[in-house]
Amino acid sequence: MEPVFVGWLSLLPPIIAIGLALITKEVISSLMIGILSGALIYALNTGLNPVVGVAETTFKLMAGRMDVNILLFLALLGALVVVMQMAGGSRAYGRWASSKLKSKRSALLATSALGALIFIDDYFNCLTVGTVMKPVTDKYGVSRAKLAYIIDATAAPICIIAPISSWAAAVGSNLAVTGAFESDLGAFVATIPYNLYALLSIVMVVALCCTNLDFGPMAGAEARAARGELGAVDTTVGEELPVNDKGHVYDMIIPVVALIIFSILAMLWNGGFWGEDPAFHSIGAAFGNCTASEALVIGGFGGLIVAFLLFVPRGVVRYKDFMAGIGEGVKSMVPADIILILAWTISGVCRDLLMTGEFVKGLVENGGFPGFLLPALVFAIAAFLSFAMGTAWGTFGILIPIIVPVCMAAAPQLLVVSLSATLAGSVFGDHCSPISDTTILSSTGAGCNHIEHVSTQMVYALTVAVCCFFGYIVAGLTGGNIPITLGVSIVLLLGALFVLHRLFAGRGEKQAA
Repeated sequence: MEPVFVGWLSLLPPIIAIGLALITKEVISSLMIGILSGALIYALNTGLNPVVGVAETTFKLMAGRMDVNILLFLALLGALVVVMQMAGGSRAYGRWASSKLKSKRSALLATSALGALIFIDDYFNCLTVGTVMKPVTDKYGVSRAKLAYIIDATAAPICIIAPISSWAAAVGSNLAVTGAFESDLGAFVATIPYNLYALLSIVMVVALCCTNLDFGPMAGAEARAARGELGAVDTTVGEELPVNDKGHVYDMIIPVVALIIFSILAMLWNGGFWGEDPAFHSIGAAFGNCTASEALVIGGFGGLIVAFLLFVPRGVVRYKDFMAGIGEGVKSMVPADIILILAWTISGVCRDLLMTGEFVKGLVENGGFPGFLLPALVFAIAAFLSFAMGTAWGTFGILIPIIVPVCMAAAPQLLVVSLSATLAGSVFGDHCSPISDTTILSSTGAGCNHIEHVSTQMVYALTVAVCCFFGYIVAGLTGGNIPITLGVSIVLLLGALFVLHRLFAGRGEKQAA
């Protein structure tokens, strides 16, 4: 299918999908309508049949955009979660962690720390942190919406500043092809101090974990959670599957650790760490060269095998029940699989059919912006594009080759700052977009209704983004002075947090009553 340039019409599919999702609170039909509207625009501009052509285009694109490895990993992880529940490992871990973590604050900080530690891949982060921490956060009355926010805010924002991660590899490769840097890793590291959205998101998470400064819809979710209404989506084991009341903590810890170890080893393996090419014989180079989704499938399968060997021979779970648990776990991930497939498809409509990126490229190149405003405007454009397409990787893949020549012509001294703003805006848009895969996986991992996660998180993400926008203006005015830029941005964020809490916390709590 050849792409066609349709100008502003290329923005309609994501706008329709996102608008309907927020209005109807139903994401699957909203995404499907958005996809079909994009396919119709494509058909009308290419002479295809408006009925058969739309259907053919939609499903051909859907088949081509599916990442089967991620779907397999979700299925394996769902199976692993269920069999751990059946073995009593999740329940035992909840009891143990509750004895060590004595307060809601410590539970939230532990969740944040675990999210920061799992920096290899954002998909892996979203699902693992939720699986491990749900029993603990439930005990201390943390709403599933807040758990989903912490998971989401410590996934992509952490990965985008971790030099050894799947994100570092993607960013480094995009920076390298511009020819502006001698080393992709060096270029990536140079962007970290200016990646304001990632850094301020971490500050925001820590501040919210240590204080009671929630506001807006999240304050309402927390108020309901205090009454015992956690807002959980039912992902428990069905009544027909037995749960062992005598499970041990290691019945959860060992399979999860095995999942992590197998995933990391698989990333090193397919990244060429033990291969013939000496260029990949370092850990950083191997992670940069790996295919994370393929490695996660191997890691998930390895974790499930370890669970089988740990549970079945000891009689903790019978063989027949273990196999039934696998089926239940796979079924529990079907809603997330459907949403992911539709999100990938609508991203393909924008990128592969309607040339949304080319439309935005024209806006950037013809804008005639003042040099000092370039980082802030790049941040805003990247945020808009990423929000509309639901993909950070696709956004910085489109914008980085455009930003380098524009910046070299308008403000060469702000090249690194502008590239950092591209990455930051891409992560922000991805973070709060209802059609982003990491947003979907965060709500899935937390067992939270997807639209509730989007609506409660949106205000927090926008707060951080507004502070980042002004931070990038400061960076432009100071020539990229790091202490001043970071200092002003953090002060703005903390001030905004206190002011918004005083103004809007009560409103959210009243709505929850």
